[in-house]
Amino acid sequence: MAVLPKRVACCGLTIHPTKTVRVSFRKPVSQAEANTGHGTFALLGFTHDWTTSRRGYGVIKRRTASTRLRRTRRALWPWCRDQRHPPLQAQYRPVYPKRRGHYQYDGIRGHDPSLERLYEYAGHAWRYWLSRRRRRSAIPWATCDQRRMR
Repeated sequence: MAVLPKRVACCGLTIHPTKTVRVSFRKPVSQAEANTGHGTFALLGFTHDWTTSRRGYGVIKRRTASTRLRRTRRALWPWCRDQRHPPLQAQYRPVYPKRRGHYQYDGIRGHDPSLERLYEYAGHAWRYWLSRRRRRSAIPWATCDQRRMR
């Protein structure tokens, strides 16, 4: 810790003394130790954690931090509510770049389940608010799939 401030100072950065925390992020010795959250930390919007690969080796897994997912979901719901009145093509046009940008930043190896949940949530939110446009019953999922809303 005595050398670290000197190393980052060469790049013009500083380390905050109370916000900086040392995390023991070593490879767990056993599977039981890996399940206890041995050295999990969040950095740049990802949660870094040790897990086992399909072959049984210890690997570092990165997931989207829960705070970032929650923030994205909270922003998505009112956006879909406010955009329910324009035609479907006008709604789909801004959604595609937003989703693509999220995938390009968060689309890293082993991160598919989290992206899939966000994708499903976006389809659910869009269908919910489009169903509120009319007095009849909700829009069926088959129609949503045909219109490439999911």
